[in-house]
Amino acid sequence: MPRIRRTTAAALAATAAISLLATACTGSAGDAASDDPKARTTLTFWHGWSAPSEVAAIEANIESFEAKHPNITVKTVKGITDDKLNQALRAGGSQAPDVVSSFTTDNVGRFCATGALADLKPFLDKSGIDPATTFLPQMAKYTEHEGKRCAVPLLGDAYGLYYNKKAFAEAGITAPPKTLSEFDAVAEKLTKRKGDSYEQLGFMPNFQGYETTFEHYASQFGVRYFDADGKSALAGDPAVKALFTWQKKLADRLGGYARLERFRASLGDEWGPKHPFHTGQVAMQLDGEWRGKMASDAELDFEIGAAPFPVPDDQADQYGKGYLSGTILGIARVSEKQNAAWELVKYLSTDTDAVVSFANAIHNVPSTQAALKSPALGDDPLYRTFVSIAQHPGSSHAPSSVNGGAFLLTAQDLGVRWEAGREKDLDAGLRKADAQVDKDNEQAR
Repeated sequence: MPRIRRTTAAALAATAAISLLATACTGSAGDAASDDPKARTTLTFWHGWSAPSEVAAIEANIESFEAKHPNITVKTVKGITDDKLNQALRAGGSQAPDVVSSFTTDNVGRFCATGALADLKPFLDKSGIDPATTFLPQMAKYTEHEGKRCAVPLLGDAYGLYYNKKAFAEAGITAPPKTLSEFDAVAEKLTKRKGDSYEQLGFMPNFQGYETTFEHYASQFGVRYFDADGKSALAGDPAVKALFTWQKKLADRLGGYARLERFRASLGDEWGPKHPFHTGQVAMQLDGEWRGKMASDAELDFEIGAAPFPVPDDQADQYGKGYLSGTILGIARVSEKQNAAWELVKYLSTDTDAVVSFANAIHNVPSTQAALKSPALGDDPLYRTFVSIAQHPGSSHAPSSVNGGAFLLTAQDLGVRWEAGREKDLDAGLRKADAQVDKDNEQAR
């Protein structure tokens, strides 16, 4: 399942809600985990999946867990957003969840810093589980903050390049591009203009396009976001300026921001059958592993391929990497059943059969080393491309922050202003963005 993109205002509102938890969440996991995990009990598990196939898949794993732990009954609540989750964690009480999952990987920093989710280190240690060797290293990294582990990964998403093989063949393109200079040339060659619009667009580069956000591009450039002191480093990072410069030049090469925006406004919904990649209106798409399954279900009249997204020419040896994110799983700090809750968290996140069956069912990337090596893992070539991207040592997620993902949205907003021509001085814009990020982080602390 992809990360849900949100506006700056919504993200800041969610961050503010999480920050209120700090006054109510104190102490350590150890002093609250006094329940007997072998006693008969009922756990409440809140998750964000809502599609029938997804809900059925998680329910199947819950049933398997209950069969192995007959003393524990799990009550699931589907379709939970982070806003609802934050409210419940703040309020506590008998209706609050014991185990929670979130699609918003960027919120790990806030969840850990405020104590909204319990510290899982005592539980992991007691179970003899080393996150660094159990989980994919990059996924283990994005589920902790400043050395505190308040979450574990529950499947992941890897991003790469989908391409229309029919369009490639018609344009005489024999292989997917590996560097951005190759990519730009291919995108232009695939573009067929029609009046002030397009019959076919090679690629939609605009920051408000489907999945073409600053954060998703940044992994290919190696953006570092913060310096050693934790201060925002956008203005001083050459990779950031290179990203913005490349994106704008590509947009200009394909017809310019205004033309691209008009075309973007006419395109079908990202999650519906009229997705522009499905309809052939866009020939290449930056997207996650789930897109292959959605394209298959849509029964397209052309064959598609998948490959890692290209990298800057001076990083050609890093080809194969991509942006990573994923669902996180944790125990509510307010839960009075943390030992029993850990049994569920441990099962869902580390049991190989559970992880593989769930990954196959919802077409996500497994988050454990054992599951990635399992012969039962799906072998569809498109899907396996993203499994490989996830395992590339250069693949990454943005660093965790005490202010959640607000710093990413500040960079994204600058990108939108820059591509539209509303930000004339990129260097000045980057300095202003740094100042805003530092101010927001200080307030969050």
